Amino acid sequence: MPFVSKSLPLLLALSLLPGDLLSANPLPENMPASSHHSRRISMEQLPKRSEVPAENRWKLEDMFGSQKDWDAAYAEAKTLIKQAADFQGTLDSAPALKACFELDDKLGLQTERLYVYAHMRQDEDTAAPTYQALSQKAKQLGVEAGEATSFITPEILSLPVEKLDEFIADPELSDYTFTLTEMKREKAHILSKTEEALLAQVGNISQAPQNIFGMLNNADLKFPKIKGENGKEVELTHGNYIQFLESADREVRRGAFKAVYETYSKQKNTIAATLSANVNKNVFYSRVRKYPSVLEMSLYGDNIPKEVYTNLIDTVHQSLPLMHRYMKLRQKLLGVDELHMYDLFAPLVDEYKMDITFDEAKKITKEGLKPLGEDYLKVLQEGYDNGWIDVYENENKRTGAYSWGAYGTHPYVLLNHNDNLNSMFTLAHEMGHALHSYYSDTTLKYRDAQYTIFLAEVASTTNEALLMDYLLKKSTDPKEKMYLLTYYADQFRGTVFRQTMFAEFEKIIHQRAEEGESLTPQDLSSIYYDLNVKYYGKDMVVDKDIEMEWARIPHFYNSFYVYKYATGFSAATSFAKQILEEGKPAVDRYLGFLKSGGSDYSINILSKAGVDMSSPEPIREAMSVFESVIEQMEQLTK
Repeated sequence: MPFVSKSLPLLLALSLLPGDLLSANPLPENMPASSHHSRRISMEQLPKRSEVPAENRWKLEDMFGSQKDWDAAYAEAKTLIKQAADFQGTLDSAPALKACFELDDKLGLQTERLYVYAHMRQDEDTAAPTYQALSQKAKQLGVEAGEATSFITPEILSLPVEKLDEFIADPELSDYTFTLTEMKREKAHILSKTEEALLAQVGNISQAPQNIFGMLNNADLKFPKIKGENGKEVELTHGNYIQFLESADREVRRGAFKAVYETYSKQKNTIAATLSANVNKNVFYSRVRKYPSVLEMSLYGDNIPKEVYTNLIDTVHQSLPLMHRYMKLRQKLLGVDELHMYDLFAPLVDEYKMDITFDEAKKITKEGLKPLGEDYLKVLQEGYDNGWIDVYENENKRTGAYSWGAYGTHPYVLLNHNDNLNSMFTLAHEMGHALHSYYSDTTLKYRDAQYTIFLAEVASTTNEALLMDYLLKKSTDPKEKMYLLTYYADQFRGTVFRQTMFAEFEKIIHQRAEEGESLTPQDLSSIYYDLNVKYYGKDMVVDKDIEMEWARIPHFYNSFYVYKYATGFSAATSFAKQILEEGKPAVDRYLGFLKSGGSDYSINILSKAGVDMSSPEPIREAMSVFESVIEQMEQLTK
């Protein structure tokens, strides 16, 4: 198996939360305005990294005690890279294959640790040249390791199926049964050596649609100035667009909305061409590799049945009356005659300030996660007390939040904590990732420990669901309760309904391309507009401008990815519901899920834990929770 850093894809997944901007944990578009108070600190007031107290910093020395230790590990990895060549042409016996896999694991782990450490040091202070250089050095090492071990998978796949079956059944290779089973499954879609070499050479060309869109969207596209709340003209940007949509001033919201889509509309022919090229590229690869469709090719890597995708769309369709009911409630709470698309992010309740210090956030989160049992809470406290978390913003620190780490050391969490509700949920979310990694890593061997992106958001979102349940149950202030319910309802709207609508759009446009139909700007806009009408219902004025929204979604260049947000949220909501209703039996199943890492196919891991994503049931359970949230909101508005 070629070396792939098992941490890099996970960091990417955790950085791209539901939302439209590709940045480190952008503010999700499902986040209500009233949820992000911040301790506003000017750059002049931010401490330098050296001034941050030890208790607020993560302990990266637990990974490497000194630069000397890092250098020694780097030298060892270089030696392992040279040794990899000794196995080329020998992988036709169990002893040789086992020795090769062991070296591959050792090299993979060492390279991962070197990269993760260097990158996290750089994230502490992105302006520090020492760690910029170290990060580049580690990244280059990963490329060298990948090249050195790239022969492994093709060599194994060139063996007859009977030989692969023999290896899979061999007790000597029991640690690699799942790896070999996966390789056998992939064999049907691997081409000849010459064809694979040709496809590898066009790899850079295949990235062109995404790269062109990225340059247009991030560098060349300029938005006009609009009037802000104080009447002054402000330049509209990707970064401040959602803030304008969250304005209490409806004219500001409408002005920002129209300005954004008028700007994209001027580029509709170019952007339609890039998106169409990306779709056609996917169709090309699916046909060359003998997949029935692009959708099935995209799901094949995680061995996800097509029904998981279609069930999500069908079940959400059945639940659209709930979405329409929420839109009706949103119209009532905003006190407007008509609800427009630019009203979707407007605050529904008066600003309700919840000042929550980091120490309070830790305590409240721990209380909220009590249903997960003593063992989980013990590990959570260990993370609180032993340098897992980098807490506050400092000068030049990376923005956003993530959980990361490398096998063999405890996980780490980067935060930029502010004393508010959103930051407390971020803590709960990232510690969900961290404990998932902790349980997987301490239960399984390196190769099987890394869970897939399909599973990554489940543990983090389960924590959020349990924390929300706790906060709602203990709240006695109607205003606070409405604030919390609004926050939760908008998560359902943004993460389940909105992402499913995106997923359905992707499915339609790929089917059209596969059937040889056109994807003109008019086609794309018409499909997208009709989906908005379907999802938002008759109580929403679906403004014509929204037909251009497809043009600003970067996720459409990472095809058939966004559905994972909706399935992950649904699976998490289902887990939380079972844990709260059943107690210990459900907790035991859930901890089993956390300990399963990537030791089986994602769908099987969830199913064993009591969440069958091949059925509509988890999505229905999530929708029943959404219905309860709406009912509680309606009661409070009477």
